[in-house]
Amino acid sequence: MASGLSEGFAEGRYAPVRDAFELNLAGGADVGAAFCATVEGETVVDLWGGWADGARTRPWVKDTIVNVYSTTKTMTALVALWLADRGELDFDAPVARYWPEFAANGKAGVKVSHLMSHSAGLPDWEPPIAKEDLYDWEKVTDLLARQAPQWEPGAASGYHAITQGYLVGEVARRITGQTLGTVFRQEFAEPLGADFHIGLPASEDDRVAELIPPPVTPQLNGRPVLIDVHDTRTRAWRGAEIPAAGGTGNARSVAEIHAILANGGVAKGKRFLSEAGCRRALELQVEGIDRVFNAPMRFGLGFGLAGGAASMPNPNTIFWGGYGGSIAIIDMDARTTFAYVMNRMGGTTTGDMRGLGLAMAMWSALGTI
Repeated sequence: MASGLSEGFAEGRYAPVRDAFELNLAGGADVGAAFCATVEGETVVDLWGGWADGARTRPWVKDTIVNVYSTTKTMTALVALWLADRGELDFDAPVARYWPEFAANGKAGVKVSHLMSHSAGLPDWEPPIAKEDLYDWEKVTDLLARQAPQWEPGAASGYHAITQGYLVGEVARRITGQTLGTVFRQEFAEPLGADFHIGLPASEDDRVAELIPPPVTPQLNGRPVLIDVHDTRTRAWRGAEIPAAGGTGNARSVAEIHAILANGGVAKGKRFLSEAGCRRALELQVEGIDRVFNAPMRFGLGFGLAGGAASMPNPNTIFWGGYGGSIAIIDMDARTTFAYVMNRMGGTTTGDMRGLGLAMAMWSALGTI
C-alpha cells in the first residue's frame, strides 16, 4: 500500500509502481524523484516525491523540474525525426549537404545517420575544450567542423556524450534557421503544454531541483566527464542550449512528449509525425562494442535499441538515459512510455536500476512480463 511518501497517482492496476517508487524514497536510493507512464497516449502513472535539494529543505512538488543530462538527447532526436518526416532532412545524406564546412578534414562522407547513431568518430573535441566553451555554440560547432574523425565513420559507435547535440543541432539550425531549443519549444513543448526546456528561461529557476553529485565521477573515452554537476545550478548552464545534456524538465513532460513516438505520431489529439516517421527510430544503424562505453550497444536513429546489453521485454523499444540515472523508454509494441528523473545521481552515464526497476514494474502491471 502507498505510504504517503509520494504525491500524484497510479491508476488501479499500476498501484505496484507507486510502491516501487516509494521504496526508492524510503530506502534512500532517491532523495527526490518523479516517474510518469503513458499507455495508448493516456497518462496512467504520474508520481513525485521527496526533496528538491540535498539539504532537504525544499519538497519536490508537482512542477519541480531538474536537469536530465543525456535524456535530453531523446528530444533532440525527436526534432531530427520530425524534420526527416517533413522531407527536410535525409538521414542518408552527407552532413555537408546542410553544413558545407563540415566536409573538412576527411568528413565529406559522414552521413547524418552517423551523427544520430554516435558513429561519426567525433565523440569529443581534439584538443579538449574548456567547459566554458560549451556555452559558445559557434565556437564548438566550428571546432567540430574542422576536426578529423577519430575512426572510420559508420564502422563503430563511440558515444558522443556532449558533441552529438551540437552536431545534430547545427544540422537542424542550418535547415530551419532557428536553434534546436527554439524548434523543440515551438513544435513540441508548447503544443503539448510540456514542461521541458532546452535552454531554460530565468523565470523558471526557482523550480529547479539541485542535482546531488555521484560519489565517483565516471569517465568516458578515458577522460573525466567534461561537465561539473555544480554547473547545473548556474544561470549560464541552464540558459544555454546544450542539446545532448542540458535539458530541464520533469518525468511528466518526458513521458507525454514521447507518447508521440509510442502512438504512431499522435499525442493529446495532435498529429506531429507519421507512423512511418516514428518507426524510423527503430532502424538499426550500428551494433557491437561501443568504443567509448567498451560495452555492446545497438543504436537506431537517435536512440538505443533493445538487445545487446539492453534487454527489453518488447523488441520495438527505444530508449536513452542520462548521467546520474534519468531515463526515457518508448515501447512501440505496448504503446507505452516510461520516464524517470531524480536529483540523487548514481555513478552511471545512461540511466540505472532505479528507473529500469520502475519500468519493469510497469511492464509487469501490463502483463508484458
